[in-house]
Amino acid sequence: MGQVYLMLADGFEEVEALTPADYLQRAGIDVKLVSISGGKTVTGAHGIPVSADILINEAPPLSAGDALLLPGGLPGASNLAASAELELLLKKALDDFALICAICAAPALVLASKGILDGRRWTCYPGLEKEAGRAKDSWLPDRVVVDKNIITSRAAGTAGEWSIKIIEKLMGAEVGAKIARSVLLPEI
Repeated sequence: MGQVYLMLADGFEEVEALTPADYLQRAGIDVKLVSISGGKTVTGAHGIPVSADILINEAPPLSAGDALLLPGGLPGASNLAASAELELLLKKALDDFALICAICAAPALVLASKGILDGRRWTCYPGLEKEAGRAKDSWLPDRVVVDKNIITSRAAGTAGEWSIKIIEKLMGAEVGAKIARSVLLPEI
C-alpha cells in the first residue's frame, strides 16, 4: 500500500476532507493529513479546526501506488491552487502516475488551472466547470468521474461515493464495497 496525502488549506470543506480520511482509514489505508497553511492546525470553511499530521514541506514526493486527495471548499480550493509547493507535488504525482483525487471546487480551481484535466473526463461543483478553461469541454455532470489515475467528484453530498471510488482504485472493488456496506452508503 502506497502513501496517501490529504491536502488541507484554510477554508477546506470539512465533509470533503474528513469523509475520505475516515473511510480510507476504515479500509486500512494510512492517510496523512498534510497542511499547506504554515501550521499544523488548519481551519475549515465552517470554522472547524483540524490537526494535520505533517506540513507540506515534510511530505516526500508521491509515485505510482500513492494518492493525493484535494478537498474543495472556499477559500480552501483557491488556497490549494495558490500553493507552489502543492503544484510541485501535483506535477510529480502526475508524472509518476500516482492517483490524483479532487472534489467540489478543487477539480476546476486546482487541477484544471494546472492543465491536469486537459483531455480528461471530469466533474466538479455545478457551475465551476466554466472556470476550467480548455478542460470545460470534457466536463461531465456525473457524481463521480474516474479517468485513468484521476478521480473527481461534485460536492460534500458525493464525498462518500468519491471516497469509495478511491478505495476501489487503491485496494480493489471488494474492499470498496465492504466499506460502503459498513457505513450504509446507498447504492447509486
